[in-house]
This record gives sequence, structure tokens and C-alpha cells, in this order.
Amino acid sequence: MTIPDRLELTVGPPAHGGHCVSRVDGRVVFVRHALPGERVVAVVTQERRGYWRADAVEVLTASAERVAPPCPYAGPGPASCGGCDLQHASVPAQLAWKADVVRDQLARLAGLPDVPVRVDAVPGGPLGWRSRVRYAVSPLGMAGLRAHRSATVVPVDECLIAVGSSDVLSRSWPPGSSVEVVASSGGDSTVLVDGSPVSGPPLVREHAGGREWTVDAGAFWQVHPRAADTLAAAVRELLAPEPGWPTWDLYGGAGLFSAVLADAVGPQGTVTLVESDPRGAAAARRNLADLRTVRVVHDRVERVLSRLPPPEAVVLDPPRTGAGAAVVRRIVAAGPRAVAYVACDPAAFARDVGTFRTLGWRLAALRAYDLFPMTQHVECVGLLVGPAWRGSAGCGRAAVGAVSGL
Repeated sequence: MTIPDRLELTVGPPAHGGHCVSRVDGRVVFVRHALPGERVVAVVTQERRGYWRADAVEVLTASAERVAPPCPYAGPGPASCGGCDLQHASVPAQLAWKADVVRDQLARLAGLPDVPVRVDAVPGGPLGWRSRVRYAVSPLGMAGLRAHRSATVVPVDECLIAVGSSDVLSRSWPPGSSVEVVASSGGDSTVLVDGSPVSGPPLVREHAGGREWTVDAGAFWQVHPRAADTLAAAVRELLAPEPGWPTWDLYGGAGLFSAVLADAVGPQGTVTLVESDPRGAAAARRNLADLRTVRVVHDRVERVLSRLPPPEAVVLDPPRTGAGAAVVRRIVAAGPRAVAYVACDPAAFARDVGTFRTLGWRLAALRAYDLFPMTQHVECVGLLVGPAWRGSAGCGRAAVGAVSGL
């Protein structure tokens, strides 16, 4: 089929990836910069076997939820960055978009149709929230953001969702390098070039869960200032671990969830944190040194699970790619009552939920949070329960029934 210069089409529902789904003569077209129900003119940007990618370049019939993007670099065209997918949508429409995507992924990949999903906003508003930003540097030495699905660097004067980057964007940097700006909740500001600090402290302070944390400036920490407390509270409420329980914190990073578990299970319980990144494991040992019930294991999760003492409850916070079927099977084989699964990718989350279901587990509760406003990304916390959960005294008592019929 010859690709036309311009497509006039009606936009369908949102899909995972920051676009909406449409069809032209039976061919699927993934359309960015549009909203469900709109009639638009689109230009094909990429051809793949069985589908096209396209940008909406003219809106013929606009959705009532369409707004003017606050950032001049948002929208279609070669001068646009690929970071913010949803600046053209109102904030309520962004929340509804993300809820639709989570619901669709659970239906398609986990076999759970019609799961009730609500995405909650967190305080702070849709702009000026991102505390960690990595910029690419063009061949001319200008820092910027990459265009969508491209290595092209778009120089920008300001990133409206970022905190404290304007000075970095006005300077020259080594061509081809990456520049990361960190503005911690503890008031520290660090700039790293290719992972090495060039200004500011190499360890930055963060505040979460009533504790102060020191983490490597280039290591993982939640990018939204409210994310750590929001997720920690959700994990504790859903999982509801009891005093004396042995627990696991998998992909534990600096130990945020281990601190929550240690407080809940008390001096008679135990927490085993597993983290493969040496910076994360070192941060966990440093920050949790006062919690004698926490043991930090620096290893890959898939290698070490068979050697750990059986848990009653597990916190599972894998990278964007998910835990994977092999890890899920080993967790289930260890016999915990429940798992609190923290996920930043709804497709990976849904695939793993599907694996839990094939092993006799069920999704008992689900929370979703808009920790990445203006973008397609959404954070979920799911409570997965196994056969041992039934009739137990703990494991998310308040959450039972939040996801009915699963």
C-alpha cells in the first residue's frame, strides 16, 4: 500500500506508548498528538509491517479536552522533543488516558477485562516536578532533549517539567555526552557529565518516610518529589505486613520499602533486600544501618531467590522491563501470602500479573498514580495474593474487594 502524503482520520482510543489507535483501509495507525474522538490530518512518520506511526499535524474536529501545550517544544514537527506526550490534553484527560491504558493492558496481557482503574494525581501540579533530568548533547555542544524515537538532539531553552536546569541549557558541553541535573528533596543540586559529578555533591540528600536518605547523585531515586512517600504509603497499606514476619524487598534500591517493612514487622521480623546495582546496595547499607532486622544482599534477584529464607510478604519493584516469568515463578514457589508489586510500565506489570494468575494467584487491589504528569507514563501498585492469603489476619485487609471479581 502506498503511503499517502496526508491522512484524514478519526482518532480511536489511547494505547500504551503515548499515541491513539486509528485505522485506514484496515491498517492500524498509531497517532501521536491527538485525542480520542478527534478528526485530524496526520502525516506518516514511520512504516512498519502491519502498521504505521503518524503525527497529527492539523485538528479538524477538536476534543473538548484539548488544550494549548504550555511548552513550545511539545507537539509535532522536527523542532519538538519526545519527552512530553500529553501536553495537548487537559489534566483530567491525562488521568483518564492513563487509566484507559492500564485497563487495556490488564485486559490484553493479564486476561483481566474490565478492571476498575482510577489514576490519582499527586500534589504539586503538572509542571516543575521532575527532579532528575538527563539531557543529550548535540554535535555542536548544546544540551537538549531527543526527538521522539530518534537520536536527533533538539536544543531547548527550558524544560517546563524539570527543576533547576536553565543554567545547564545555556552552557556548552562535550559533543555527544550526556548531562544529568539532580535537584534533591534535601536541597542538594548536582550536575553529572557521562555519570561523573562536575558540580555539587556526589551524594545527595532525599527525604521520605520520615527519614533522611543519602544516595549517589547518579543512582536511582524517584523523580517526582512526592513519589517516594506516595508509593511507600501504598505498599504498607496494601501489604499490611504483621509483626514477626520474614519479608523480601526485591530490586530494593536504596531501601525505601525495606524501611517500611522493618517498621511494620518489628524487631522479631526480618527484611531481606536484594539489589544488583552496587550504588543502590551501598546506599541501602548506609541508610538502613540503624535497622538491625534488615539484611542487604548485593546480587541479581533471579540468582539469589532460591537461597533466601521463605517470606510471608514480598515487595516487588522491578525495572521497567518487569520481573519476568522466571522471577515470578520463584517468588510463588517460596510460598509468601502476598506480593506488593510496584510498576512503572503497565505492559510489563500486566504480563507479570498474567504469570501470577497462571500460578493460582489473583490481583486483589490496584492503585495507580500520576507520578509523571504531561507524559504517557503511570505508576501502579498492585496487591497480588496467593492461596495462603485466604483467611489470614493481615495482607491488605483494607484493600480486599478494591478490585472486585478478580
